[in-house]
Amino acid sequence: MASSSDPWMEEYNEASKLADDISSMIADRGSLPQSGPEIMRHTSAIRRKITILGTRLDSLEALLSKIPPKSITNKELHKRQDMLSNLKSKAKQMAASFNMSNFANREDLLGQNKKAADDMSRVAGLDNQGIVGLQRQIMKEQDEGLEKLEETVLSTKHIALAVNEELTLHTRLIDDLEDHVDVTNFRLQLVQKTLAVLNKRTKGGCSCMCLLLSVVAIVILAVIVWLLIKYL
Repeated sequence: MASSSDPWMEEYNEASKLADDISSMIADRGSLPQSGPEIMRHTSAIRRKITILGTRLDSLEALLSKIPPKSITNKELHKRQDMLSNLKSKAKQMAASFNMSNFANREDLLGQNKKAADDMSRVAGLDNQGIVGLQRQIMKEQDEGLEKLEETVLSTKHIALAVNEELTLHTRLIDDLEDHVDVTNFRLQLVQKTLAVLNKRTKGGCSCMCLLLSVVAIVILAVIVWLLIKYL
């Protein structure tokens, strides 16, 4: 029977607690908006904890392989192997829901592939304090990556807002231009109608003038003819 100060059991309890925390965060994720920075941060935190859980599982496997044969019974060894196997299966299921299905070659938050052999080499030869330090270093690196990702998202958001304001301004200018075009077109139609009326009046005035001149010419001719007849 393992003692309460058994390093493997302490590490296993921490890993099991972390898996429960991840399950709770996955359940809470359903109540968040489907898009936006809030769910992005929440999802990134879940993926980060899944990565940390993978590191803990690797350390558990390394610790289990280093247990002296006579320190625990075969029954206890098989029990721990089953416990570790069940926890790994749970971790794989959680990872699969976030497209981290290949847990042996899982990827971290920055999108870099990590092989199980690399993880094992990082924890090999480390005691519990060293493993905790390694986990803190991984968390620090991932926090820095999240901060950069958040800065990029905010920068992109500001650019999108600026583009949206620019598009709104151009749309308003186009609407104003269309209004001016409509007003100008209306005025042009009025001018065209006025010109048509003036043209008709001008044509009518010319006809009257021609008729009047024709009458005057006939009268003059008649007078000339009468004078010629009278004096001849």
